[in-house]
Amino acid sequence: MSASETQIVARSAVADPIEALRDTLSETLAGLVAAGCGPHHLTGMDWESADPAAFHLSRHTVELAYREVFAGFRPPIRLRPGTEPGLTIRARFASPQPLPDTEVEGYSLRELGRQYSPRLQADMTALFRQWSRDGAAFRAGHAGFDLAYGPGRFETLDLYRPAGVKRAPIFVFIHGGYWQASDKVQHAQFSQGLLDAGFAVAQPNYGLAPDTPLEASIAQTVAALGFLIQEAEALGLDPAQLHLCGHSAGGHLAAMALCDPAAPPVASALLLSGLYDLKPLGHLPIGRLLGLDDVERAARLSPLGRPRPASPRLAFAVGEGESEAFKRQSATLAAAWHAPEPLICPGHHFSMLDGLNGGALLDLALQTAARR
Repeated sequence: MSASETQIVARSAVADPIEALRDTLSETLAGLVAAGCGPHHLTGMDWESADPAAFHLSRHTVELAYREVFAGFRPPIRLRPGTEPGLTIRARFASPQPLPDTEVEGYSLRELGRQYSPRLQADMTALFRQWSRDGAAFRAGHAGFDLAYGPGRFETLDLYRPAGVKRAPIFVFIHGGYWQASDKVQHAQFSQGLLDAGFAVAQPNYGLAPDTPLEASIAQTVAALGFLIQEAEALGLDPAQLHLCGHSAGGHLAAMALCDPAAPPVASALLLSGLYDLKPLGHLPIGRLLGLDDVERAARLSPLGRPRPASPRLAFAVGEGESEAFKRQSATLAAAWHAPEPLICPGHHFSMLDGLNGGALLDLALQTAARR
């Protein structure tokens, strides 16, 4: 460790490797925050375990658990054999540099970071644990299909079909995670309300950034829509009733797919607390990680500034507890695309998804899908 680095040591004796990893990473993040730092200040990690292979990042569940805490920020990580049960992490980080005296959208850089950090609204470790449990329980109780819409590792989707409907309308939900985290299996539980209303629900995965560029994730979203239309007859779906929904980063991907000439016609779109102008993110570490400090690229990848998509009926929604910046993102695109003002849902950025299973948000989804 160099003289300019500081070390955090986190330990968990939990037997389950995923839970041990969540515990130690969350403790590491708390140490970074206490030091006035963030994940982008990490310079390296040593992971010590009696069974290092259980924590290998090539395991999908391990990678997802890592991304739940640190998203796409990944310093060099060394797996080492140890004698202690569970996991010990020794994380090294560099001291933060003073932030420039810059304002973006009327915010200092520190406040801009808070405005675009929805994770501050919830205990993310507890949230992802709950979503993982709820998603697993839903999948265990529903006979869904895990289908490949392309050849890539992440080019799969889960399809749940309503009982007794031969040609079901299709509701496609694109999950969020700042393009860098989460998975379809952690969102399965948000399908129940649409299933009960007679919709088939498709939940695609897409490649996660920064390993997968945003351009590729958009193309994968379009490919998933095309697959559902192409295979509609075999899957018992109505290709004329394709409805698209996305949350957070998934809202961005859905909006960009609507603007893509290669996408099939979409009957309605419900965009939930998305990111539609990516230029402000280029001033933040997360934006630089994603290459959004390239102003031209950030503008090219922003739905805001693109013409309103011609075919779909549009609706927007945000959580009541959202930051001003997130609320403004939705309101600005809704106005630019001549859509109704966003519905304000109970809860924050994450808990608003509960409304898809009953309440005003589900009502909005059904009304937008049915409106002529």
